[in-house]
Amino acid sequence: MTAAPIDLPRRYFPGLDSLRALAALAVVVTHVSFWAGWYPKGYLGAATARLDIGVAFFFVLSGFLLGRPFLSAMQDGLPLPRVGRYAWKRALRIVPLAVLVTVLALVVLEENRGLGVGPWVRNLTLTELYHDGGLPAGLTHLWSLSTEVAFYAVLPVGMVVAAFVARRRGWSPRWALGALALLVVANVVWTTELAGRWAGANQWLPAYLSWFAVGMALAVVQLEHQRRPDAFGGLRTLAELPGTCWTMAAALFAVACTPVAGPTSLLPATGTESVTKNLLYAAIAGLVVLPSALGPDRGTTYSDVLAHPWLRHLGLISYSIFCIHLLVLHLAAHLLDAPVFTGNGWALLGTTVAITVVLSEVAYRVVERPAMRLKDVRAPWRRSKDAATTPKAASTSH
Repeated sequence: MTAAPIDLPRRYFPGLDSLRALAALAVVVTHVSFWAGWYPKGYLGAATARLDIGVAFFFVLSGFLLGRPFLSAMQDGLPLPRVGRYAWKRALRIVPLAVLVTVLALVVLEENRGLGVGPWVRNLTLTELYHDGGLPAGLTHLWSLSTEVAFYAVLPVGMVVAAFVARRRGWSPRWALGALALLVVANVVWTTELAGRWAGANQWLPAYLSWFAVGMALAVVQLEHQRRPDAFGGLRTLAELPGTCWTMAAALFAVACTPVAGPTSLLPATGTESVTKNLLYAAIAGLVVLPSALGPDRGTTYSDVLAHPWLRHLGLISYSIFCIHLLVLHLAAHLLDAPVFTGNGWALLGTTVAITVVLSEVAYRVVERPAMRLKDVRAPWRRSKDAATTPKAASTSH
């Protein structure tokens, strides 16, 4: 007999929207810094190079927000969320804008002229990452979107396996955290032993499992604390000290800016350096997300600042910011006559950010929001199933 689930209030996490905005802006800055040739220029260059940590924030947030409904269902002994609806919502969230930006980059940028059908198909389907040719100009940042899509595909499968084990052994948050720790081990093994066997494999999903695992671990802890306020008291106490979390994250970020995390140039990193950088980024992103995931939503200075409408709105358009900014960077560099590695970085940064934010607002209103309105539209197979049951329901209502 399955115990009745506890009636828990639905949690909202307004601070996570603002963190998503910071992550998107960090990615913009690191790409502008690369174009301007800042990377080799002292600590400031190293720090801007390491702002690619914005991708780690995105992956941790995805692990938390997407893993949480599955984990909550397992915790309460309920059926897992429907995979069809989950996939439909994910597709609506990412595909329309990704297709638009891909078409624009392939058509507008001169570097992409003359690409054949194959590159067009692979880029439109986010599979170019798995081809030896590399990503085209204006789309090189979409490697992380391809990796995130792979996570979207694997997540339901992994959760079905986890749910099967949970039904046989009983739900245990410590067991769940142990399973997630195995993902970190798999990440390390992939990076040190396997990734070098295939071109581009250091950007495939196994190379970033630790980041998604940190997000899902935070979801496990948050759900358990929601049911039992005394659970994981140490983490909850730390979550209520955002200044401490950010100070610890800043200290780890300073370490990540040193050579222990690999070169900031285009030189390849060793397996050890890649693992070090990966785990440092996982810890930093986990510490930054922790106060918004486990701490109070409102009532403290920190939570109220992150819940500010302007910051949250930047979070709402952060996906557009991420997708559009590299195409804008190419066009802004042409506008300012700033070839790659030639400097003029501050003007390039200001121009890129300003144009990107404006275009992202438009894209959010014209592409993203209309697409997401379709999330409740039933697929044809669902409509036919509902139609088959309608007469019976009607007969009982009259």
